[in-house]
Parts: sequence; C-alpha cells; structure tokens
Amino acid sequence: MPLSSAPLSSAPLPERRERSFLQVDVFTSTAYLGNPVAVVLDAEGLSDEQMRRLACWTNLSETTFVLPPTDAAADYRVRIFHLSTELLFAGHPTLGTAHAWLSAHHGNEGAVIQQCEAGLVPVRRAPYGLAFQAPPLVRSGPAEAQVVDRVASMLNLRAAEILDAQWVDNGPGWLGLVLADAQSVLAVRPGPVDCHVGVVGFYPPGSELVYEVRAFFPKDGASAEDPITGSLNASLAQWLVPRGRAKPPYVAGQGTVLGRQGRVHIDQAGDGAIWVGGGTITCISGTVTI
Repeated sequence: MPLSSAPLSSAPLPERRERSFLQVDVFTSTAYLGNPVAVVLDAEGLSDEQMRRLACWTNLSETTFVLPPTDAAADYRVRIFHLSTELLFAGHPTLGTAHAWLSAHHGNEGAVIQQCEAGLVPVRRAPYGLAFQAPPLVRSGPAEAQVVDRVASMLNLRAAEILDAQWVDNGPGWLGLVLADAQSVLAVRPGPVDCHVGVVGFYPPGSELVYEVRAFFPKDGASAEDPITGSLNASLAQWLVPRGRAKPPYVAGQGTVLGRQGRVHIDQAGDGAIWVGGGTITCISGTVTI
C-alpha cells in the first residue's frame, strides 16, 4: 500500500552534501544475478522530496533511506521508496538495508530490529545470508471472481488456468495466483496490469526449488516485472504453508525469465512465524551527493 505518490516537484532543494551509499544485490549468492536496492545510510535531514527525487533517479525498483529510530526497540529506521512512491514495507529492500547497516556497524553478529512504516521487522543472520520475519497480512482471503477474470485477461490467461487466487497483501497490495506448474508460470506473457499480482507454480517433487514465482505491477500504463520479490514470497508462504502446499524449510525461485537466479529461502519458527531470506552482496559502495 503506497503512502504517497504525488508528482515530483521542480522547486529548488536544500544544499546538498555527501552521504554514505551502497547498492546491494539481494536473494543471490552471485553478484548481479539478484535484485539490487540502493541504500542511503546517512539520510537524516533529507526532505521527502529529496528522497523521492533520488529514488526516481536511481530507476531501481526500490531505494531506501536509513534514519535514527523513533522506537527504542529498533536499531534503525528505514523509509522505502518505489521510484517516487513510498511503501509501507518491501522485502528485498529490508534485507539489503539490513546488510548495509550491518556493514557499517562491524561486530553486530546478532539479530537487528528494523523500523519501517509497517512497524518493527526483525532481521537475523542465517546460513544462506539474512532473513526477515514476515509481517502480518493487511488483507487476505479469496479473491473475487470478477477480479480473477480481469487479471487473467491482463496476463493473457484463461480463468480456468488459475487454480487458486488469494489476497496476500502485506503492504504493496499483492494478489496471489496459483497456476498448474512452474512451466506455466515461466510461460506467462502479460499485457498491461492495473494491480500488483504474483503468480506461482510448483516444480515436480525432488526438484531443487519448490516453486517458481513471478511478480507484475503497473508502470507507465503497461506492466513491469520485479526480478525477485521478498514481500510477495513472504505473503505467498503465509498462504501456501498453512494450506499444506509447501513445507518449510524450502527454496523458491524467481527472476528466471529476466536472466536472474533469485533464490528465496523460507523457514518457519517454532511459534509458526515465517522467515524469508537469501544472500546479500555489496556491489557498489561510496557516497552519493544529495
């Protein structure tokens, strides 16, 4: 759920200065095969307009800005921008920001608590990298038939090809669709979409991956595809695991059609909480003048 999406202003901005900056590849163990996020580590004093301008300029799916926490339980606060629109929560920016913050705070080997607009999100180290605890869904339940029919048409699918459809919204507004198998997911060729939609299909038993995921969202009157999407994978697990369709721990794939090799690790704690993680790698480090 976006917080704001007003047009960018042409008004002059305050005097600029250099700030610590990283670009982190997420959900991969090999650099440049995951999903990048830009992170400004020293964002205190930046205006909303400055954040939105930089996020739009980077042209990445998300740019994050690290600030001092306002909640005593948090290690840091982050604001997450999808181009010029601020988001309540997003998954790969959460892991990329935690990676950047930990890189700047050497010696912190335990879990960290991230404060974002959706609340407090625990992040911990894992054998494969970093993992965040999936936040609660803000909307769930079966999708309405007319919505499924409309989205099927947008994805150039027949409604009968969608085996299940559920609202799995933890902030961005995700609608989850289950297709017959992973190959059906890889074969989707979408037209313009008007909502955030995630498509999932299962691999045969014994495969390296349990299922393949693709994520589509509207952009400039057409559709765009996100390479690897932490928020969607989190909410899909919160839907599919209780239904018995997937059993943690497991690994999901995403980004194959885009030439990426996203690997999203899903674990479940003893209390039932879903944890979502993957590899994180610094690809660019330095400063940004803003």
